Amino acid sequence: MTDCLADPHLRYSAPGRDHDGPREIVILGSTGSIGTQAIDLVLRNPERFTVTALSAAGGRVDLLAEQAHRLRVRTVAVARADKAAALREALAARYGTEPLPEILAGPDAATEVARGECHTVLNGITGSIGLAPTLAALEAGRTLALANKESLIVGGPLVKALAKPGQIIPVDSEHAALFQALLGGTRAEVRKLVVTASGGPFRGRTKAELAAVTPKDALAHPTWSMGPVITINSATLVNKGLEVIEAHLLYDIPFERIEVVVHPQSYVHSMVEFTDGSTLAQATPPDMRGPIAIGLGWPERVPDAAPAFDWSKASTWEFFPLDDEAFPSVGLARHVGTLGGTAPAVFNAANEECVDAFLSGHLPFNGIVDTVAEVVAEHGTPAVGTRLTLSDVLEAETWARARARELAARTGGRTAKATSEARA
Repeated sequence: MTDCLADPHLRYSAPGRDHDGPREIVILGSTGSIGTQAIDLVLRNPERFTVTALSAAGGRVDLLAEQAHRLRVRTVAVARADKAAALREALAARYGTEPLPEILAGPDAATEVARGECHTVLNGITGSIGLAPTLAALEAGRTLALANKESLIVGGPLVKALAKPGQIIPVDSEHAALFQALLGGTRAEVRKLVVTASGGPFRGRTKAELAAVTPKDALAHPTWSMGPVITINSATLVNKGLEVIEAHLLYDIPFERIEVVVHPQSYVHSMVEFTDGSTLAQATPPDMRGPIAIGLGWPERVPDAAPAFDWSKASTWEFFPLDDEAFPSVGLARHVGTLGGTAPAVFNAANEECVDAFLSGHLPFNGIVDTVAEVVAEHGTPAVGTRLTLSDVLEAETWARARARELAARTGGRTAKATSEARA
């Protein structure tokens, strides 16, 4: 699998401390779910890892300052320039008379941090804004522990042009599972990839039954604790559609050989079926610290990174086929991935806008994927192909966001009117 971006058989040698001391890590999105769990892992393994820089959006400057002080980082970055003063105050309160770390602020701050001196960059940013930092880390020659799937999806050809074999280590639980299971054979021996889905909070419901679900319902994920956008994406299964595209890009497996199955317990994180009929599954209790440890420590494992199963206790593991009618997002993602070019960027950007509209009460649940599909259809077949540029991606995203907001407002208005008339 020498042409794969994430090749478990290869070790990419990035600059930065490794064998002669703790591996130097940069964490992007440090105050989010992935970032906080990564910091927990680092603090429990100080002989293996040291954090040199942190970045965050800016909504939780007190937590960011606390992380910076506890980890003794050299640089702290915040995406919102208007939060720089508050960050400086929060840092000063913790550091006292000690020198403060370097402070970077503004929309390019995370990108600047990503190209800084280190061994591994963990990109835990949510959304396509993670693309520029991903490209910066790869261009600087860092190992990229990638939790920000959107950057690979929207900028696939750009990322693939920069990434060297083995340079990207996936952190999504599904792709970390595939990464490990692929060690069981060569690429020529792989028949298909099987990506598992919990089914989210609405598994078993029909499309009609999903029409009236609320944001509160959708945010109640049965097995994972995640941020609101990812949690809604899990409820619509858009997240699984994005993961199918990601698997195709990471492992160069055709879409028709990437299958999605529903596994409510979330114990088996994904599987690889080989040509001899064998299937290798990677399984752990649902805990993201395991995949994070693979991303930060590969090719070595981090002892006790996450809980293991107690095999002395009985348990039941179930698998169900995906209901494509109730959850059409996976099929739509396959279509978008096949189109390539700027289509994945349009798909992702439109979805982010529709999720915002749903969370604010301006779009019904089923309207999320229906609206995304309409935006994708209007976008049509992209012409850029392998000549994709960052400008193409940004232009397509800008258009998709604007069009998704227009369509969401129209759909939301119709829904509100129908509800009012029904009550009357």
